[in-house]
Amino acid sequence: MGKNIVGIDIGSRFVRAVEVADVDKAKPTIVRFSEVALPEGAASRGEVIESQTVAGTLKQLWSAGGFKSKRVVLGMGNQRVLARDMTVPKASHKRIREMLPFQVQDMLPVPVADALLDFYPYAEGLGENGPVVHGLLIAAVKDAVLGNVQASKLAGLTTLGVDLIPFSNTRLLVTRPRIAGTVALVEIGHSTTSVIMIADGVPQFVRIIPSGGDDVTQAVAAKLEVSAQVAEGIKYGRGLATTVTTPDEQAASSAIFESVNELLGSLRNTIQYYVNTRPTETVAGVMIAGGGASLPGLPEALSEVTRLPVALADPFATVGFAKNLDEAALRSRSTDLTVALGLALGSAA
Repeated sequence: MGKNIVGIDIGSRFVRAVEVADVDKAKPTIVRFSEVALPEGAASRGEVIESQTVAGTLKQLWSAGGFKSKRVVLGMGNQRVLARDMTVPKASHKRIREMLPFQVQDMLPVPVADALLDFYPYAEGLGENGPVVHGLLIAAVKDAVLGNVQASKLAGLTTLGVDLIPFSNTRLLVTRPRIAGTVALVEIGHSTTSVIMIADGVPQFVRIIPSGGDDVTQAVAAKLEVSAQVAEGIKYGRGLATTVTTPDEQAASSAIFESVNELLGSLRNTIQYYVNTRPTETVAGVMIAGGGASLPGLPEALSEVTRLPVALADPFATVGFAKNLDEAALRSRSTDLTVALGLALGSAA
């Protein structure tokens, strides 16, 4: 692939992009990155609401970041995307995909005609009627995907593909570094949290939880009656600290703990469900990523509720940096840039 690829992460408040050279090489190079704030209401939970507004923001992003390539990969990973275990008779991938519309209507929240379908195989087995393929059904609401693609097109960009964010994160954080065994990868985004159970680099289970870092921010903002921007600073300043000296600190900690505990419970239950359905597998640990993963005290709290070791994933383990980049500044933003980087690198998959 000689040309550079740009991964675009469209959030609710920001659009972030990372441009990568030599994506098909063993060690690709990050050459540019940037972010631009989105006008309120232009996008929600990763889904474009106002195409023209987001297109204008993308143009600003290209100008601010000095991006050279217009070849982009977009991501989807909100509640408009469904991932379910599915077992089908053994056939070619093409044939399995052709048969999906006739097999999955009862599993979908929308008519088949309104969904984009794919099947991700991870193992073969033997069923009652012969050989079978075990995998993940991936279904996305068509309008949600096409809305993001339309914004990209209006900005003058060429969309090479739309990737499922949990899959792009898996390739970047687990498959490329060759992490062996079974691990849980938790990506805590702005408004959603994805949990991917991965065995020897291959995704086995995906769940998308409809809450993320912004839920904590909003809880603090409501409790203290402050703006979201002020609440964000308080959230990261206090984290899960238990020592309080003022009523405001007490109120902030109460809001943070209440919101975070709800998410921790969902994560614990999700991982436990996977363990219960696959009793022969041993989960070695949990890797966390995404902007919400940088909340002070979160890794320790997650380790306590899951009784598993928890580590912060390193998105830069298998990439290099262009000489003109400030590597220290880039590493300080690692959790924010994980999704965009993973999407860019996923184009080589």
